[in-house]
Amino acid sequence: MAGTISPDRILHEMADLWVTLGKQGEGETGILRACSMTLVVAAEESDDTQAIGETLAALMPEHPSRAIVIRFRAGDQRALDARVFSQCWMPFGHRQQICCEQIEITASDASLSDVAAVLLPLKVPDLPVFLWCRSQRIFHLDAFPQLAAMAQKIVVDTAAFDDPSAAVHELAALSTAGRAVADLSWTRLTRWREIVAQIFENRAYLANLPCVSDIVIAHRGTRAPTTARYLAAWLLDGLARIGCHARVSFTADGGEPAWRLCRVELRVPDHLEPAASITLVEGRAAEIRTGGLLSKALLPALTDYALMREELSIPGRDPAFEHALAVSVNL
Repeated sequence: MAGTISPDRILHEMADLWVTLGKQGEGETGILRACSMTLVVAAEESDDTQAIGETLAALMPEHPSRAIVIRFRAGDQRALDARVFSQCWMPFGHRQQICCEQIEITASDASLSDVAAVLLPLKVPDLPVFLWCRSQRIFHLDAFPQLAAMAQKIVVDTAAFDDPSAAVHELAALSTAGRAVADLSWTRLTRWREIVAQIFENRAYLANLPCVSDIVIAHRGTRAPTTARYLAAWLLDGLARIGCHARVSFTADGGEPAWRLCRVELRVPDHLEPAASITLVEGRAAEIRTGGLLSKALLPALTDYALMREELSIPGRDPAFEHALAVSVNL
């Protein structure tokens, strides 16, 4: 592995790449260059290279970007290396290819501060920078704030963090300091929140909402994951807006993955059955019980592509998440 890399060399290689692609696309088809952001991915060297590549390739048609994948390896010696290539696709029914740049940098932990300096000239001018940190270890490196400082938004997945409570506090501190942050554990809740909202579109069920006294959330794993904390915080915040102050309890049903929710119930005093409940059944199906009625809904597949696709559609701060994050700190 080389000791240092030059941003000028990488920019020169990208220029050569486009010249080559342009020659290949001469004629009727041609090559179209597309870019709406710089997407920086910080990953462990042991992370699945193919999976990351497939996720980025799937994201490019909707969120074309200059993707910079940084693969970190533990070590005290300063070491950096880089290569440049392209991601291309052809929209259905068209003959013209659309291409984006991808840069892959391999670095040691000790070189993280050097990486930040290398990235500055590589980000696309006047376009937002997203930083997707896929590792708890990298997030906690001393020099990580230097890398994060250049991003308009930092995306993490606290499902991979050892301590859910500490993870929530760390993200809340970043948010309070004015940083736009996102957590894929919150993104996993989108369909659950939609189902809750759809239940209370019914005026009869809506009338019971101010009477809710208890929220029960069942989850897998032994400790309440951030998904459970975020859902509880979102429900509490919504209830508080109509003057209702409910209690929250978490219960562990066991199993994997630890972040997955099993059940949520909204209980009303003196009622044997919950006012509303959503229970995960049959893999990705949700069983919804309200007012003695039973229905089912399908929950989406929670792939990295699906989660990042949703987060990249929110270029700035997410007020709903920030409210839930602030409330979850006290759970």
